[in-house]
Amino acid sequence: MQAQHDFTNSTGHTFKLALYTNSATFDASTTDYTATNETSGTGYSAGGGTLTNVTPTTSGTTAFTDFADLTFASSSITARGALIYNTTTGGGSGTTDSIVVLDFGADKTSSAGDFTIVFPTADASNAIIRIA
Repeated sequence: MQAQHDFTNSTGHTFKLALYTNSATFDASTTDYTATNETSGTGYSAGGGTLTNVTPTTSGTTAFTDFADLTFASSSITARGALIYNTTTGGGSGTTDSIVVLDFGADKTSSAGDFTIVFPTADASNAIIRIA
């Protein structure tokens, strides 16, 4: 968690979260950020928002990391999912290496209000990124 993708707070890589419509398709071949079917609307800019890293830690044999919740303030957008990607590395196929694909299970909408991504508790059972 501190090599190809360094999640260390303040000294690690920069990660972003981009939002996508229900027309977006992601699978094992999704290796980089793409603007195809990315959400658009008031309060949202292409490429998404910058995440604040929480330094990785361990519990038993599980390493995990997290991000601070991300809010797109006063926004009017609809999203079905998101892509977390690294804007610092050039290791995979470019400088926007994919980290995590999120599926919200249904469209989520804000209308002149806050659109907030709430990350789960950062522990060995719930953190958004865990390696056991």
